[in-house]
Amino acid sequence: MAVRKKRIYKVIFHNQGKLYELHATEVSQGGMFGFIEVGGFVFGEKSGLLIDPSEERLKAEFEHVKTTFIPLHAVVRIDEVDKEGANKISSLSDDAKVAYLPSPIYTPGGRGKD
Repeated sequence: MAVRKKRIYKVIFHNQGKLYELHATEVSQGGMFGFIEVGGFVFGEKSGLLIDPSEERLKAEFEHVKTTFIPLHAVVRIDEVDKEGANKISSLSDDAKVAYLPSPIYTPGGRGKD
């Protein structure tokens, strides 16, 4: 009998002008239209020698959050990974490799006349 390894996802998304990178065990198309549902956040163990302030900030921000709903247009990438990595918040600079182009998913009256 093979033991099934728990899946871990790396989710990268825009939030308030910053680029968030989180690791989670649950990612799905949420019940709310236009949102990705992310839960089961995975944070690294504290080693005592090295503490990443960015990860600590994320851990505090999502401390009491079971599930978060991220707007679909804010998601940059979702990867299934072998193991958890560092969670971090990065600033977006003018020379960033990722450009944020907001656009509505649903536009009223988008259909032609029947």
